[in-house]
Amino acid sequence: MGFFTKRLAEKNPDPAGRRWLFVPYDQLSDRIGPLAKEEPKSLGIVLIETPWKGHRRPYHKQKLALILVNLRHFALEQASRGVAVKHVVAETPYHDVLQELTKEWGPVRVMAPAERELREDLKGLVHSGALTMIPHEGWLTTPEQFRSGAKKGPPWRMDRFYRKVRQDTGILMTKGKPLGGKLSFDSENRLPWKGEPIPPKPPSFPVDPLKEEVRELLEGTFSHHPGRLDMTALPGTAKEAEKLWSWAKRESLPHFGPYEDAMTLRSTGLFHSRVSGLLNIHRLLPSRVIREVLDMDIPLSSKEGFVRQVLGWREFVCHVHNHTDGFRNLPGHNPPVAKQPGDGGYSTWKGSRWKGKSRAKDPDGGAKPSFLSCDNPLPPAFWGEKSGLFCLDHVISCVWAEGYSHHITRLMILANVATLLDVSPRALTDWFWVAYTDAYDWVVEPNVLGMGTYGLGELTITKPYVSGAAYINKMSDYCESCAFNPKKNCPISNLYWAFLNRHEKALQNNPRMKLVLASLRKRGQNRQSEDHRIYSKVKDLLASGEAVTPKSLGSS
Repeated sequence: MGFFTKRLAEKNPDPAGRRWLFVPYDQLSDRIGPLAKEEPKSLGIVLIETPWKGHRRPYHKQKLALILVNLRHFALEQASRGVAVKHVVAETPYHDVLQELTKEWGPVRVMAPAERELREDLKGLVHSGALTMIPHEGWLTTPEQFRSGAKKGPPWRMDRFYRKVRQDTGILMTKGKPLGGKLSFDSENRLPWKGEPIPPKPPSFPVDPLKEEVRELLEGTFSHHPGRLDMTALPGTAKEAEKLWSWAKRESLPHFGPYEDAMTLRSTGLFHSRVSGLLNIHRLLPSRVIREVLDMDIPLSSKEGFVRQVLGWREFVCHVHNHTDGFRNLPGHNPPVAKQPGDGGYSTWKGSRWKGKSRAKDPDGGAKPSFLSCDNPLPPAFWGEKSGLFCLDHVISCVWAEGYSHHITRLMILANVATLLDVSPRALTDWFWVAYTDAYDWVVEPNVLGMGTYGLGELTITKPYVSGAAYINKMSDYCESCAFNPKKNCPISNLYWAFLNRHEKALQNNPRMKLVLASLRKRGQNRQSEDHRIYSKVKDLLASGEAVTPKSLGSS
């Protein structure tokens, strides 16, 4: 008997006469739903660990560890409250486990899982009445607010939704108008970081026997999964979640706003709170973190910037994902759907197929929209092979070390380079899904298919988020360590102009692209031919796992 099993047996109360609730991996909180409202001694919860889920994709070991450690600590915490805990380890999907349990207990309740993939797995049980799905109480807004706030859509716009929610809630409002005179301070929160103030070092956490047991499990059953496993960086208990949040409030959020778009070699997060992984499994509640940030004595730009991310964008992307059934039903067309989960380029890098097993009745691998018809494979550089582009190599190395980087490195380094290379939006989405500890379908698909790659066109954003080397040089110190010069020979600038050239027809009617497309036409045929040559060379070199150099590109 292992440590966790023994401790749970010691704490677990008598399960007789309980009303049972299935608690998914993304609802590890007793502050919402039946666990918050009903007498603990009347409740029993089912917690399921299944390698079927873990092996569907080559998930980062740190992501698996975050879920397993928190799920097991949550089990012990609930048993200590008097809640009976049924912890099941199985090789099969969740619905198989629950189907057997409901034969014994009768119908089981569950708050609607945030992740569509899990809802699909449970759909048959819901239809049969074996599983009763009740509303998920972790969300801050309603579908009605989304439809009302986005009444001019589709296309849908976050700022309209955000305005509606701010008006409804009164958050950061006075006399019906936004505090500070405007809804968003995004335009002011774009300062590059020049070394001051000093970014805080993230907190570390003790490696208790439960974490050590999970580490051994991952190094055994999941040893072929990628990524560095660091248990000292992992908040697992409720108290450790509090420790991370206290650190974020004290050390990060006072300086968050102005530098939220900055990037530096000296910190993977700068002044970002790093709580998204815990928010998305509800170890920290979105309602609670917003409430406490509103009470903080910090600059309004930092306060509003944080609120906009959690109350605005996070809620918005979930509603869009639900409304379109994970982008399977789009205005005017239904894009193709992958039959099986993608591996995010793992097989291209490794030279062999991912070992995950998928059956015909399992949930599919997600929608495959591609507004610009991009379908190139993801380069092996995203799995750690050197690309020769220092900004890309540095951010990717940090992701595989931590399972984390902040939102601008995700958008303007990783997604930017992949989009400029015409990488398949689905392939990049799958990579983000496996590589980041906070990634689930409802958040990663809107962010990458929509914002990161422009795979959905103007459905959720107004233009492609792409740039050349000038932006990266302005907002980071990455270029100082690169073999390329951002002002002379960085191929990212050529990739940018070549991208615009290839997709000019698709973008020509976009009003936000008129100026840059006018600049493209003034670029001259010789420079455009050189852009295309550099694009073809970079694409081919990276696809073969080779690094680009000034010599290989014929530049000085």
